[in-house]
Amino acid sequence: MPTASSLARHALQGLGVAGAVGVGTLAYAGLYEVEAYTLRRFTVPVLPPGARDVRVLHVSDIHMTPGRTRRQRWISELSGLEPDLVVDTGDNLSHPDAVPFVLQSLGRLLDVPGVYVWGSNDYSAPTFKNPLRYLTERGRPPKDPLPERELPWVDLGESFARRGWVDLTHTSTTLEVQGVRIGFRGTDDAHLGRDHYAEVAGPVDRSAVDVAIGVTHAPYRRVIDAMTADGLDLVLAGHTHGGQVAIPGYGALVTNCDLDTARVKGLSRNSAGGHTAWMHVSAGLGTSPYAAVRFACRPEATLLTLTSRSASGSGQPR
Repeated sequence: MPTASSLARHALQGLGVAGAVGVGTLAYAGLYEVEAYTLRRFTVPVLPPGARDVRVLHVSDIHMTPGRTRRQRWISELSGLEPDLVVDTGDNLSHPDAVPFVLQSLGRLLDVPGVYVWGSNDYSAPTFKNPLRYLTERGRPPKDPLPERELPWVDLGESFARRGWVDLTHTSTTLEVQGVRIGFRGTDDAHLGRDHYAEVAGPVDRSAVDVAIGVTHAPYRRVIDAMTADGLDLVLAGHTHGGQVAIPGYGALVTNCDLDTARVKGLSRNSAGGHTAWMHVSAGLGTSPYAAVRFACRPEATLLTLTSRSASGSGQPR
């Protein structure tokens, strides 16, 4: 029969093993995976028959700080993909000095036609929050929607505009890319309650555009459902970080909005008002500096190849 001392010794050994596993997991999540950047690829069948493919680079949640040199270098290499269009779904900044680093990282991508919307961490610097809030306040807007320290999002927007990128905040526009007329409409950040989709709402005018795309930062149902009900073909969003921490074999625990966890990242379908749209939610490239970990959810950008609706293998990774 084990003695009290042997039981205590085994208990301590067990705690030591558990502690080592915990430390190893934190090291992996905070030192490796948080900068284990990856490129996702999907095809999306939304173009008219016979249209040329359009390659769309979707970037989101860069959360740039001056010291993230590996992130800066990886983003700068994305220009080698030679996309036809760039869509940025917000949260570019996490530091008051980050604007030049965002611009330098995007580099030659700023020479490509681009559209963007803002996220909460473009407007104001992130602050420390109790991580348990992500579990106990699922889908609810933050109690402190705008921390006090404003970030230079206006400067970033002016720099984007000088390079020809279009701010879609409560705005609609049409760009011709690869001979395809793409209609865009966007909103401000729903996580802050600043979305006013009614300003751009309405059925898609198919005589004016070949494909309609909605762009928003946080994929709250009220926004993505309204866009879908209006007949948009594709909705692009970020914000969720893919759940940021996932359980292998199970997936994300939270989305940080009212979207279901099954669609926390990647390409999926959304139905509302008798219509169905494709939706892509980016897991994003960064995190808040106060929660700089990822587990089973690598940081990412996505190359979406828009193809003819008659294309085979549609909606699949490639």
